[in-house]
Amino acid sequence: MTLAPGCPRCTAPLVGGAASGAQEESWSCSEHGAGPLLWRPPAAAYDAFVAHLDRSAGFPTYLPWPMSPGWSITDFGVVTDEAGSPCATVTTCVGTSDLDGVVEVSVVSEEPGTGLGRRVAGTAYDDPGDEVGVGRPAVRVRIGTHPAALWPVSTSATDVEFDRSVLAGEAEGRWLWVVLRPASAALLLRDDWILADVGRFGPQLVEMPFGGSPPAW
Repeated sequence: MTLAPGCPRCTAPLVGGAASGAQEESWSCSEHGAGPLLWRPPAAAYDAFVAHLDRSAGFPTYLPWPMSPGWSITDFGVVTDEAGSPCATVTTCVGTSDLDGVVEVSVVSEEPGTGLGRRVAGTAYDDPGDEVGVGRPAVRVRIGTHPAALWPVSTSATDVEFDRSVLAGEAEGRWLWVVLRPASAALLLRDDWILADVGRFGPQLVEMPFGGSPPAW
């Protein structure tokens, strides 16, 4: 299964496009022009995830780990720059909780200015902003053996339904975004949460569950 190109900042269609190796250099967003491309599968599946990990090699792809029973990966993507090098990744998984019913969790790791986190979180700016690093963090998740502090990011300027919670911080010199729907699902985040870079996994990948409706972003 192949990965299809799109704009990391919006859902506007691409124009042009002629395959020329790892990067389709002639693709251009009708809204933002030429630039980095977001590669996503038409449906979440193991073969497409292998293609994702190949294209994102050397860049982390984070998932909450271990995944709880009944949860599945519904979407993923990697942003590549004009040279074909990865500069952002995203994963989305869906499951249920006793308090919130169906819960959707998206995790973005990106270089500053990429804009993928903004799209997934539905915020006004490409980067999280001045809220990150001010005061005590809301939570500290673990990435490997290292804690990653996350602060709430306001969506009041763009979110009329208040249907999500957005937290952001820094991990390995990149922005780290965690977006949860519904907004009340933020209560699921605890200091013992683990985000694993699944690009470093081996045979465990075969056992990862895929399927379900992709997110609206």
